[in-house]
Amino acid sequence: MLDLEMLLADEKNEFKVCDKCKATNINSLIPKLQKLDAEANVKIGCHSFCGPGRNQPFVIVNNKPIMASSEDELVEKVADTIYV
Repeated sequence: MLDLEMLLADEKNEFKVCDKCKATNINSLIPKLQKLDAEANVKIGCHSFCGPGRNQPFVIVNNKPIMASSEDELVEKVADTIYV
């Protein structure tokens, strides 16, 4: 039986951020995400999340979309979601 914690320890976090959605400011968000995990993969571009991305900042963390009403709240939610 494999230990789930050992598997997750080898995983690298991935942040997907859209540079077209109006509610997400990548110039301020990406440095905050990199502060959470400097070694994470960051993919910038359209991720087909246009509807929600028009009204709320979001980031897709390890294939899980995270949304919040503000960028600071978003970063807090991301911090709770990433692999440690």
